[in-house]
Amino acid sequence: MRHRVTAFALSLLFLAAWEALCRFSEIPAFLLPAPSRIASTLAGDFPLLFLHGVVTLGEILLGVAGAVSAAIPLALAMFASPCLERGLTPFLVASQAVPVFALAPILVFWLGYGIAGKVLVAGLVIFFPITVALLDGLKSCDPDLEDLFLLMGASFPARLRLLYIPQALPWFFSGLRVGVTVSTIGAIIGEWVGAQKGLGFLMLQANARLRTDLVFSCVALLSLIGLSLWFGLGWIETKLIPWREPLQFTPKARRSCN
Repeated sequence: MRHRVTAFALSLLFLAAWEALCRFSEIPAFLLPAPSRIASTLAGDFPLLFLHGVVTLGEILLGVAGAVSAAIPLALAMFASPCLERGLTPFLVASQAVPVFALAPILVFWLGYGIAGKVLVAGLVIFFPITVALLDGLKSCDPDLEDLFLLMGASFPARLRLLYIPQALPWFFSGLRVGVTVSTIGAIIGEWVGAQKGLGFLMLQANARLRTDLVFSCVALLSLIGLSLWFGLGWIETKLIPWREPLQFTPKARRSCN
């Protein structure tokens, strides 16, 4: 409870300092609007912001769903086959080395100005952290528990279902929570490249008209979306994983490429 009060107090202090700077300085409102002006814009243009926000949220959720659907089987396959892991790791790293800004125009050109390009860009942004987090979780299993399952004659599918996956779930959710907060970046970049709806599209239109208050309102709404996804996943995690804080074990080298 104390950390929440501290965070709330620091937020109020930051907003108060921002408001004072805008009121008692000569900074034009189109360069840096005051928080009160942004709040007024949020209230006055809420129907417009809500309409575009729903579009962006849909792109984010579809991108997350697609990334998870691809990351889970890939991480399981790489865990089951060390050779496959070694072969695919360079491609996974290379996919993250390419800037999203470079890929977004190509994907939009291929897929058009509809929702597909934005969903794919959002999914690409979070695919790597989810895959790596789940793979690391699968490989971090307690060696003693693993030996126990082996002594009991448990097959690999049984160990995967009863041991590896349950112990990897906290890692998976950690990667997923990080991923959903940055998925907004992919969706917005896709909308900047080419869109007719969404908060990214609205930001470009507002920026062209020097409506900085509306741009900040879009940023505030995006932050709210990211926070909601973060805490929502945290709530789901506490319900699905009561053992959220596992002991830290040193993984044992147990697999070979043979």
